[in-house]
Amino acid sequence: MELIGKITKGSKIDQIYLPKKRIGFSIGNYVRITPLDISIETVKRNKPYFYNIEDIEPIKLRISEEIFNIIDKEVENKNIIITGSFLDYGFNFNDLDILIIGNMLSDAEEKQIIGIIEEKIKNNIGIKPHIILIDNKSLIKGLSTDPLYQSMLSRCVSKERIIYKIEPEKNKINYKILDLHLLKSKVVIDTFDSLTGEEKYYYLQNLVSIYLFLKLGRISKEKVEKKIKELFKSDKKSLKQNLVDKKEFLKNYKELYKETFNLIMGGVKKQDGSK
Repeated sequence: MELIGKITKGSKIDQIYLPKKRIGFSIGNYVRITPLDISIETVKRNKPYFYNIEDIEPIKLRISEEIFNIIDKEVENKNIIITGSFLDYGFNFNDLDILIIGNMLSDAEEKQIIGIIEEKIKNNIGIKPHIILIDNKSLIKGLSTDPLYQSMLSRCVSKERIIYKIEPEKNKINYKILDLHLLKSKVVIDTFDSLTGEEKYYYLQNLVSIYLFLKLGRISKEKVEKKIKELFKSDKKSLKQNLVDKKEFLKNYKELYKETFNLIMGGVKKQDGSK
């Protein structure tokens, strides 16, 4: 492992600052300093970008680098974005979402490439990821119509710089697609007892994301988590561990689901009536 730092002038001693997001080099370690024999531009190109991530464990940085290397060998002309609860602080490695932005492919090609990458990541790292392969044009459209993409890009690690401007007033909401997304969250109402805390939280996130997207036009993981805590009076950890009062939880959940469903149906009728 190598880290690149710039020597800066101090009042009593010159110094080198190292990023907190790093693999290895714990505080107290002794290190050797040598001159850089490659251009700083090359270093910057190889450095991942962090969005709304204050801290991340070294092992997750190492896993992210391995994921970038695996995908680089399978897909050309792309950006790679790692997101999901995998990035939350702590040893949670199950919810690993990967967004690969590349050239447009046929359904058969896309399915084949995703299968190959999933298998390699599972074999090399031991984690089964959820992968979305999308072209740049479709992603830009998705950011204005689908809360999933806004949520994913609000907190992530990216191989290349992300430059997307989201303007809520220009959103062209596809209410019928949102209705399909919302339907996934109905499983909590129908099969509450058979779901794990992790599963319930996933569907709750989906529900709240759609609700906030309809209300605000722009969402982030932080806004979703804040709204969940406000509505359900529980933090993420308690919800994921199933430490909730079933009666109270379902009461709030059903009310939110109904309100979100009515917002979508109102939008569908408005869109259909305008045609």
